[in-house]
Amino acid sequence: MFLNKNLKNNRIKVYLPRRKLSSRSTAYLQTNKRPNPDKVLSDIAKYVHESPITSPLALDTARLCFLDTLGCGLAALKFKQAQNIIKPTVLGTIVPNGTKILGTSYVMDPVKGAFAIGTLIRWLDYNDCWLAAEWGHPSDNLGGILAVADHLTRLNKASHGKDGKEFLVKDVLEAMVKAHEIQGIIALENSFNKVGLDHVVLVKVATAAVVSKMLGLNQEQTIETLSQAFVDGQSLRTYRHAPNTGSRKSWAAGDAVSRAVNLAYLVKNADVGTIPSVLTAKNWGFYDVAFEGKPFTFRQRSEYGSYVMENILFKISFPAEFHAQTAVEAAVKAYSILGKQGKTFKDIKSIRIRTQEAAMRIIDKSGPLYNYADRDHCIQYMIAIPLITGNLTANDYSDQVANNPEIDNLRSKMYCIEDTQLSQDYHDPAKRSIGNAILIELNDGTKLEEIFIEYPVGHKFRREEGIPLLLEKFQRHLCEHFVGTPGKVDAIMNASSKEKILNTPIDIYMDLFAEK
Repeated sequence: MFLNKNLKNNRIKVYLPRRKLSSRSTAYLQTNKRPNPDKVLSDIAKYVHESPITSPLALDTARLCFLDTLGCGLAALKFKQAQNIIKPTVLGTIVPNGTKILGTSYVMDPVKGAFAIGTLIRWLDYNDCWLAAEWGHPSDNLGGILAVADHLTRLNKASHGKDGKEFLVKDVLEAMVKAHEIQGIIALENSFNKVGLDHVVLVKVATAAVVSKMLGLNQEQTIETLSQAFVDGQSLRTYRHAPNTGSRKSWAAGDAVSRAVNLAYLVKNADVGTIPSVLTAKNWGFYDVAFEGKPFTFRQRSEYGSYVMENILFKISFPAEFHAQTAVEAAVKAYSILGKQGKTFKDIKSIRIRTQEAAMRIIDKSGPLYNYADRDHCIQYMIAIPLITGNLTANDYSDQVANNPEIDNLRSKMYCIEDTQLSQDYHDPAKRSIGNAILIELNDGTKLEEIFIEYPVGHKFRREEGIPLLLEKFQRHLCEHFVGTPGKVDAIMNASSKEKILNTPIDIYMDLFAEK
């Protein structure tokens, strides 16, 4: 650089040497042309708005799922922590025409109501499940669906049809089918757990999609809502795995549906904007930031219908993480076999658990177990209890039961091995098995015949066996919650029949579950 002083004009000119621009400087030049919405968003929105649910099997399965989920929500209220976490932020708050929270006297806005209902129905980990590349519980979506449907129906009646919309139970079931389908189809081949994300991201996405339509949003606004759900912060799986397993896994779904409902209302009330390439944007999109740069794949099923609901898995026999359901059933059988031989768990030298890769990653756990959430995600604990008592119940995860030193002693005698065939059958769309086998060796050196169970009672292949048990489970949960008021239980069971429930307004039906 040099200066040229022009004294006559009293000016100073500064000359800078010319520089050759690096080709790298153009790397940050971005074209601000708005892209079309990502196909994943468009496909989901089109399904939600343009695809009626016509499958009788899907709707009847949704009815069973609906009842089972509500029953599990009532059962969760036996636990103090669940009672405390769903309380209104400001105690005593009553929201006009708000959402009624089953089993309580609470009336909340639909965002907080979604959290409360979603938390209750997932607390015990005792209702439906979907196992694929990503596992999860599609009934979690009911927390958001039910909160919005109940509120809008009450609002509609209070305004004499000027606001809201009346929803029948049938409408809720159809929304459930679609939410199940969205969550389950994406989960078929796309593993979120392998990149460290919790499966509730799919709960948030599915709930956001169906709730947006329930709120009267159009197809473009559903895309807007979906884009906001994907760009929103996603939960890590840390709280589901050793050494950090904790109770957040029981309210993570409540958090997800609450966020989804909130986002749908933001789009409805404030047009917060679409992020069209939220998935595919280079560097900043979901795929690059959170999914190792890989796009979602849909080779098994590329269209949405009612496949997931028709093939959903129910937890009927035991409140146990689903990968352990057949292991617990095998342990119950082993308890009986030992008894017939005059033996008990004290005669056991070792137990080999032959299982699938997913169970190895999620619930194969040694060392101390710090809380109920730790215990219901430990296959050794879930096997030990029925070998000692002959059964497994939700109360068996309590500190009082876990203090029995015999449990940890028995756990120390167990070890897991992966059977690659079981892992393959787990992902096989024609099977979707969740097989487990236990081989028990006794202290005297004898071995019991290996007990292998491929499908749990709640599997589609055991549906005929499972449906009566599922309805018995629902009635049991009603009786335990509404103890001393058999008339209320009878009224709910009568209203829940296949012939009556579909055309019942959702607010009328949910009033049956409310405490005065």
